[in-house]
Amino acid sequence: MYNRPEEVLEKYELEVKAVSRGRESYICDTDRGQKLLKEYRGSTSRAEFLMGMLEHLRRQGLCVETVNRTKEGMPIAVGEDETKYILYDTWNGSECDVKKREEMIGAVKKLAELHNASSTYQGEIPEFVKANQNALLFLYEKHNRELNKVKNYIRAKKKKNEFELLFIGQYERYMQKANLVTEQLRGMQPEPGIIGFCHGDYNQHNVIFSGKEIAVVHFDSFAYQIRVSDLANFMRKMMEKHSWNTGLGLDFIRAYDKVRKLSAQELRYLYLYMAYPEKFWKIANHYYNAHKAWISGRNIEKLEKFIEQENEREQFLEMLSHFTS
Repeated sequence: MYNRPEEVLEKYELEVKAVSRGRESYICDTDRGQKLLKEYRGSTSRAEFLMGMLEHLRRQGLCVETVNRTKEGMPIAVGEDETKYILYDTWNGSECDVKKREEMIGAVKKLAELHNASSTYQGEIPEFVKANQNALLFLYEKHNRELNKVKNYIRAKKKKNEFELLFIGQYERYMQKANLVTEQLRGMQPEPGIIGFCHGDYNQHNVIFSGKEIAVVHFDSFAYQIRVSDLANFMRKMMEKHSWNTGLGLDFIRAYDKVRKLSAQELRYLYLYMAYPEKFWKIANHYYNAHKAWISGRNIEKLEKFIEQENEREQFLEMLSHFTS
């Protein structure tokens, strides 16, 4: 952020007492409580829609963040260098503990409540929010091309390091899985009712346990798309941390389904989201876009761990496939 936060905060009707750095944000103590100032890269129209949707979710009883308007009534503030910001109210509490089963299950139930509440929104959904119906197919096709690019780059090298040898040794195995998911998506079109407002980045960091309440924050990546994408994103991260424990995966699905019934096609999409080797692509993409002359030992550890968990991942996917057959 190039602007002093205090200068940006002058655009709001509040008195600033103290400002400290947070994660990609500024934590602001004010006479109107604690606020969070974050850089914003979207349009004013997108910010207005987000503000309206968050207000709707609050009216439905959900604990979500609040967007503060400037003195001029705008949802965003613009600094001297044209950088845009949004000022949010924050929730005090702790992030979802990935070691506590009850908190992870609570986060899944809260996600289902969020999807139910957003489905009652009566306002118009602007076109710029809507994802293409084939967005998932296009995304995985792009991932496949990127994996192929990494493979070609590594194979062209005369001397390969430990990470590159490990990647090349596993490439065909995971590329086959990636292509299989992509082919299945080519024959699918989302049915009415399974597309809706999504958080876009639902993970443990964005679910706050505040007393008896569970708050959802950081809607920066929100979109109007296949709702089960949120569930898949959360489940994938939790399953990786718990060695793809099939019982835990079943509990997640049951917890969500109890609050918001999953259709047969949604379960099929959930399976395809989980079946795509997302982690393999993510590690490879990080390697390719980083300084390749120096290989992070952390990347090697991540790839080794992903490969080690493959049998457990396959067992979970086999269980999940029974829901979609």
